[in-house]
Amino acid sequence: MLLAVGFSGVCLSATLLGVWTSTRRDSFLLTWAFGVLLLVGHVLVYWNYVQAPSLPLLAGFMAFLAAGLALLYGAARQFCAGLSPLRPSLLAGLTVFVLEVPLLFTGYDGAAMMVENFGALTVLGLTAWIYFRHRSDAPIPMVALAAMYMACAVSFGLCGLMLVLNGQWTIGHAPQNWAEDLSIMVAVASMTGIGALSLALNQARNAARHRAASLRDPLTGAMNRRALFSRHGERSFGAYMAIAMFDLDHFKRINDNHGHATGDRVLFSFAEAARRHVRANDDLVRLGGEEFALVMPRITEEQAQALVRLICEDFAASAMTTDLGPLSCTVSAGIGFGHAEGARLEEVLHKADAALYAAKRNGRNRIEYKNWRLVG
Repeated sequence: MLLAVGFSGVCLSATLLGVWTSTRRDSFLLTWAFGVLLLVGHVLVYWNYVQAPSLPLLAGFMAFLAAGLALLYGAARQFCAGLSPLRPSLLAGLTVFVLEVPLLFTGYDGAAMMVENFGALTVLGLTAWIYFRHRSDAPIPMVALAAMYMACAVSFGLCGLMLVLNGQWTIGHAPQNWAEDLSIMVAVASMTGIGALSLALNQARNAARHRAASLRDPLTGAMNRRALFSRHGERSFGAYMAIAMFDLDHFKRINDNHGHATGDRVLFSFAEAARRHVRANDDLVRLGGEEFALVMPRITEEQAQALVRLICEDFAASAMTTDLGPLSCTVSAGIGFGHAEGARLEEVLHKADAALYAAKRNGRNRIEYKNWRLVG
């Protein structure tokens, strides 16, 4: 059974390393893989200790176990919270091992095994708590992971408890009781389940990351046209919903005179100016080139005017340094509203686009909506 656990661990570690090698980005997989390898080392050394007990083998399998579980704890922090695994892993592993060493070298090998088991209970319990605390990311898989880590933790705790109840402060060989047998079975089952769920969660996270990236403009961080139609394409725009469209004035001239790198800075500057004023439920969209849109739900005409005006004035006041001297830019805007019967996205965009065209035709650097205009 121990060799089966070891073989399962080797296969799992190789799988994790293979997945990490293909991306070189999900570093928690690397931490997790080394943690599993150390646990495989623990299993192999423990198997030899069962055959021929000795102090070096006892110290060896305890060191492997403490280091392996500490890395699993660090990998959990890395995956769930994006935190470095180095310090917590070292602290967890060294704390357990340092407590064991004096007992080992004073002849209390049974007491050292108690510390080993209760230390494993603590580290695995903390690991389970990390996954449970971050369960909102993926409730069912994360709770299942926490449950399997906790099952392993309890199995180690039972092993330590049996040693205490039997008064085995010195033992001279590997413990043999029902708790040890149960711990091995739980380890086999949990290792398979934890490995499968960890890989599935990582793949799901990568897929979500790719989906999010496909809906964002990489230069400005605003939503892209695809995201606009994905989120609002089937929406009904009522009387208190509006879309503003923005067009950066003379943007081609900026690219021609200052270069495309400066043009990119101007685009980013506008997006930043907009983000300083938009509300939490507004959506800023880069439609393409120098055109942006702002979807504004639950807003009146006066509020829409004021919000768009703030964005335009903020952008116009944001001068940037270039090789040809300071550069200030302006923007034209048009606002389109929905109506009480409910308008389609395309209809409101058409209204906003028509108003924007009027702003550009009437001299740029202004806001147009229906029959009124605000001159910049």
